Amino acid sequence: MRRAEPLRVGFVVRRYPRYSETFIVREILAHERAGLPIDIFALRPSIDSHFQDLIARVRAPVNYLNFPADGLLPEDRSAAMLTANDLWKALGDTARTVPGLWAALDDFQGEEARDVYQAAQLACQVRRKAISHLHATFASAAATVTRLAARLTGISYSFTARAKDIFHESVRPDDLRRKLREAAGVVTVSDYHLRYLRESFGPLAAHVQRIYNGLDLDEFPFEPPRDRPPRVLAIGRLVEKKGFADLVDACALLVARKRPFTCRIIGYGELQAELRAQIERLGLGNSVELTGARPQSEIIQEMRAAAVLAMPCVIGKDGDRDGLPNVIQEALALGTPVVSTDVTGIPEVVRDGDTGLQVPQRDPPALADAIERLLVDRDLRLALATRGRHLIEEEFDIRRNTARRRAIFEAAAAHFSREPVQEIG
Repeated sequence: MRRAEPLRVGFVVRRYPRYSETFIVREILAHERAGLPIDIFALRPSIDSHFQDLIARVRAPVNYLNFPADGLLPEDRSAAMLTANDLWKALGDTARTVPGLWAALDDFQGEEARDVYQAAQLACQVRRKAISHLHATFASAAATVTRLAARLTGISYSFTARAKDIFHESVRPDDLRRKLREAAGVVTVSDYHLRYLRESFGPLAAHVQRIYNGLDLDEFPFEPPRDRPPRVLAIGRLVEKKGFADLVDACALLVARKRPFTCRIIGYGELQAELRAQIERLGLGNSVELTGARPQSEIIQEMRAAAVLAMPCVIGKDGDRDGLPNVIQEALALGTPVVSTDVTGIPEVVRDGDTGLQVPQRDPPALADAIERLLVDRDLRLALATRGRHLIEEEFDIRRNTARRRAIFEAAAAHFSREPVQEIG
């Protein structure tokens, strides 16, 4: 069937809003500026205590796919909290809006009860709001619910594969294989990701497209970094894969060398107490500060004032790793030189000696050396920053990159031919 009505896209996210997921908010804002009608569907309520100021600019309505246990505790409740009565009532309500739901249940064998429950709610919303295409912002739970809802309603779906949703030890290859097979479009965020998916899943990943996340470059004007104070900046969730423990150790080496500097680590997370104890143990209280979360407007000002952005990312013990941290692109756009590692897609942006400096993972001495080079060499800072800004302009303009994503949505919705399931008998 071919779509006659205007394109309307449902964005399916795990939680909304999320302090750390500005890349999703930026994508939605760019689509809205281009005139694309969007509805946001969230599987979970937010558990964050801080929110980015960008969120206030989003016009899309937010719909929560309610779950009986939501709100009881600020942690995810297991599918066991969903009673049989809850599930059957939801399915019965959905069947009145989505003919053929009962016939589809055979295809849902092996799926988590919660995912089926929320897919039924999403299918109802698709019908009521005349959604013509669904897009999941991650390949994990959001894509699972999206796939099931698309199966019920007969519309197309796509998803973006980013980081934990494809690299973590909890990822089920059979589940990801099925999503790749059925999705009308798949986006991933770096050439590294694209190679990984094609090497791991062969022809099923042939249609995956690499489209970088993007920035509104008008909001990130370049400023030459030649004359900046000796300030090191790090930004991100305080979790293992960010490598901030290595940064603290590198700062201890710089202090031992009597190198004047300060380091500010912006973010919050599960390792906050551990990092604070490390800073105290190494006597770095006057040099290294954990600032907690900050709004995007303040983060931009922090980047403008820093001589170096340090992102010593590592591959976690559970396989978790960053895809391509957006703060790296933000720093390069603003003219702040970057030191990072070779994790996943980072070398595509931090090209050693060209657009930034690259050091091995879990190597505090090498990290300290690279940071010190940028603190003392103003000409090197300027050269790296200038080439870094050029790369961002060429590859990370959000208007161009979201236009490519909209083309995927348009093509999928226009040419998708699967009919919704029909009631048997």
